[in-house]
Amino acid sequence: MSARVEADVPHRGIITVCAMVATLMQALDATIANVALPYMQGSLSATSDEITWVLTSYITAAAIMTAPVGWLAARFGRKNLFILCLAGFTTASMLCGIAQTLPQMVGFRLLQGMFGAALVPLSQATMLDIYPVERRGSAMAIWGIGVMIGPILGPTLGGYLTELYNWRWVFYVNLPFGLLAILGMIIFMPRAPTEEGLRFDWTGFCVLALGLGSLQMMLDRGQDQDWFSSREIITEAVLAGLGIYLFLAHLFTAERPFIRPAIFRDRNLSASLLMMFAIGQILVASSALMAPYLQSLGNYPVATAGLVMAPRGIGTMLAMMISGRLASRIDPRKLMFVGVSLLIGSSYSMTGWTPDVAVHVQVTTIIVQGMGLGFVFTPLQVIAFATLPMAMRTDAAAMLSLFRNVGSAIGVSLTSALLARNIQVAHAGLAARITPFNRALQSNPTIFHRLDPLTRHGAVLLDQMINQQAEIIAYIDDFLFMTLTTLPALLLLFVMRRPTHMAAPAEDHPAVLD
Repeated sequence: MSARVEADVPHRGIITVCAMVATLMQALDATIANVALPYMQGSLSATSDEITWVLTSYITAAAIMTAPVGWLAARFGRKNLFILCLAGFTTASMLCGIAQTLPQMVGFRLLQGMFGAALVPLSQATMLDIYPVERRGSAMAIWGIGVMIGPILGPTLGGYLTELYNWRWVFYVNLPFGLLAILGMIIFMPRAPTEEGLRFDWTGFCVLALGLGSLQMMLDRGQDQDWFSSREIITEAVLAGLGIYLFLAHLFTAERPFIRPAIFRDRNLSASLLMMFAIGQILVASSALMAPYLQSLGNYPVATAGLVMAPRGIGTMLAMMISGRLASRIDPRKLMFVGVSLLIGSSYSMTGWTPDVAVHVQVTTIIVQGMGLGFVFTPLQVIAFATLPMAMRTDAAAMLSLFRNVGSAIGVSLTSALLARNIQVAHAGLAARITPFNRALQSNPTIFHRLDPLTRHGAVLLDQMINQQAEIIAYIDDFLFMTLTTLPALLLLFVMRRPTHMAAPAEDHPAVLD
């Protein structure tokens, strides 16, 4: 599709709205069910360990089915695949809402994840096709709002629906939006060409499914199973390593793998995949840390904690709108440098937080962090596709979604594991220094009487104080870990190249690279 055709796409606004609805539905459903789990547990007669399969099944299915999206779109046509996935996702959402047993719920969530996996990469590829090059930054800003805001608003919307109605409305809410998006796509989306005679690479898909499925299971269940002291986690780790190794070996040796190795030869895309992996770790892990921090250490009610975290989304949207306007005018790497710097600065400032930190300081830091995500995400989409042929866009979009999801899963698992471990380590270190002969206790008789570790009352109070201090230290360590893992992302900016010729797609006019 040439630049002239891109500029003349009819009904672009309606197609954009439908693509945004699909993106938002998929992004919301990754987190919207989290707060409803306790209510589902009672309705479905499940244990606390079993009910987590409601989340695990969706994430695992989505991760596995993201990779072959490019092949499916080429074989059956992007419009046909988009409509099928929207219809399947909406139907699976309704089935989740009417599920009566845990096996039914897990099965329907697997279906929901399988159909939902394609929605984000298909919507991104569609947006790239219907907007001309000079407006691609704004298009990616609009699309990115759905991807970034969905996980942030998911728990809040899920809690609201569960409290006002019941947990089943967490899934029923997809029905009207899904039907409207399907209708819009059927009527207004242009039909893309198909490639007849393509044969599916079952070997590559099976080993990738083994690797990604085992990796997701290991990350999701590792903390509950005490990581590598569990045979299950060891088995999943071995299968994950074996599957990923076999997939990589197959990818570069097979005649026709379902993911084209050529996309990894594009320097911008390869660097963007690594950048997306790094940003994915911050996107979800920071929210997963902030919510319990505000509630357990800040003593905020659930509603107040949600209000304190809400400005993060405002910062993200503001930065996306600004970067969307600037991404086609100035070097996108400069915007990404600003974004990564804001992420590093906000994470590092959180290492000085205590329960006494002022609310305005917390809100300001959260806004800055949201702006950092926005300033990275939009120009990253622009530069990832700037030098890539149009035929590879769907494959590349699927890979970006896959790297973001895997990065998010690894980020949440690592920060959760470090938090639990460091709380124990800090507690043991602090408790070892608390004795009846401690001068800090002996200096004030009143304090010594209340905190005497030889009495039951004093031991309980001391343990509570030590627990709180251990939590503070563990959270600081996690915030420092996030800072250090984001720092290497700056080096990727030196690998990326900005095309100086932005008037036409790369396949029509070779880009001049600096």
